Amino acid sequence: MTISMQGKRGLVMGVANERSIAWGIAKAMADAGAELAFTHQGEAFGKRLAPLAASVGSDFMVDVDVTDAASMDAAFAGIKDKWGQLDFVVHAIAYSDKDELTGRFINTSAENFRNSLTISCYSFIDVARRASELMPDGGCLLTLTYQGSNRVTPFYNVMGVAKAALESTTRYLANDLGPQGIRVNAISPGPMKTLAGAAIGGARKTYKHTGANAPLGDNATLEAVGGTAVYLASDAGNCTTGEIIRVDGGFHVLGMPQPEHL
Repeated sequence: MTISMQGKRGLVMGVANERSIAWGIAKAMADAGAELAFTHQGEAFGKRLAPLAASVGSDFMVDVDVTDAASMDAAFAGIKDKWGQLDFVVHAIAYSDKDELTGRFINTSAENFRNSLTISCYSFIDVARRASELMPDGGCLLTLTYQGSNRVTPFYNVMGVAKAALESTTRYLANDLGPQGIRVNAISPGPMKTLAGAAIGGARKTYKHTGANAPLGDNATLEAVGGTAVYLASDAGNCTTGEIIRVDGGFHVLGMPQPEHL
């Protein structure tokens, strides 16, 4: 079955470059027929994003800072003025001071804790509140998480706490917005070679370990994550909400490494 997103319009937040998970999702959605708008923060990211957006037929780019209410208001007002409504939003935004993604979690600073939770979790609530007002006929909100939310992962530190909060937020938003026909889900890929992932200490070892031990024998691909997002945001996903969908080659089912890697 070919899943179509013809006639659907959506906002993709968090594309940094062509290796971003958000870009894998955007490309898959565009290939399925969706019309896309993109956000970026600042001129430098905007210049990097422009050719990618153009490659999927979009020139709709919005500069937004998710920590600034006025910036968020302006961004969604611009979307309303141009499109009137939205069918889906992809929230692929996370942050932590990379200096605190090494060493011990117990040394997390109060400032970085606040920033990490605000940008990585609260921003999804802020986006959902504004986006839901542009979804009179229902829609879909997607965010990205990682298994460090519920299992201790070396060097993930405060981001694990932020992702745990984000997963709980996904469930509460799903309950709040369900009566409006708005579905809220999170996709949890395994380790991937992205700009964000590279900031985490020991990223290469983690990527190698999960790929070697996952039941399917490899890590997730942008295409696999993108296909999952298309399903969730399309009409095929109309009865799926409040879920954390894992796209990690099955690594999450393991209790121990494979025998040859013990």
